[in-house]
Amino acid sequence: MATYSIRDLEKLVGVKAHTLRVWEQRYNLIEPKRTSTNIRYYEEDDLKYLINVALLKKNGYKISAIAKFSKEELRDKVAEITSVSRDLTDQLDMLTLSMMEMDTYKFSNIIDINFKQIGFERTILEIINPFLEKLGLLWLTGSIQQIQEVFITQLLTQKIWTAIDQSPLPNRNAPKFVIYLPEGEEQEMTILIINFFLRSRGINVIYLGKNVSLQDLKEAYLINNFSNVFTIFSDSFTKMNLSEYTSQFQSEFPNVKMYATGFQIAYENISTSEFIIPIDGLGELINKLDYEFET
Repeated sequence: MATYSIRDLEKLVGVKAHTLRVWEQRYNLIEPKRTSTNIRYYEEDDLKYLINVALLKKNGYKISAIAKFSKEELRDKVAEITSVSRDLTDQLDMLTLSMMEMDTYKFSNIIDINFKQIGFERTILEIINPFLEKLGLLWLTGSIQQIQEVFITQLLTQKIWTAIDQSPLPNRNAPKFVIYLPEGEEQEMTILIINFFLRSRGINVIYLGKNVSLQDLKEAYLINNFSNVFTIFSDSFTKMNLSEYTSQFQSEFPNVKMYATGFQIAYENISTSEFIIPIDGLGELINKLDYEFET
């Protein structure tokens, strides 16, 4: 089970450490555990509880009142707020809780309500993408277990594939776009989202997934003469560096335009050319798609 310092809680709950200590001392909201060397720490249940407390506090409840709520009353009050709240922080907090509790119903309800109210594209940009960024922080700080990350990734994957399947089929003459991840890259959630944005704009998508070699691409090109690819370069290459990879790509596919994003693209300061178009985030990609591929 994950454990947290008060500084960890400050980052994850969004409440200053000093305020958390006041809540502890004045209202007995939580009681920290102590190591054998008398160092204070908190457990996962403390984090879940404090996220709920902070959510109620932000929506007008007094700490003195919150401290008297039973677990059932706390849960009911939070449910009332999250069923109507459009505040991003509130929704991210509830998505985080649903992930930590592995609560399929709670997570699906929040996402589905947003789909109905603002549409799938805005839900991805305004809710899911910020949540994925927060998920990355939680993972890096060791604040979640691998099984929790797997649980939420599978749920999101199902939601995105459903939206892709519901997108109308593009015209046969529409531009063709291959989406893939090179060998060693693992950001499949990102390329699934890109798949949706392309399909929703009437673009023919050839989705190859991850661990795709240049030889695999050559075989795909011989079968279906595509003119654009989207990929990600973030993890370290083991076979060749980015410059070698892009040079070989250009040699093998002189008529194919590569749209690429990721840490290595930014780190090596790749500039736009006829061959490669670096992308800085979903917003920039959407603008380019809307400008270059009107269908």
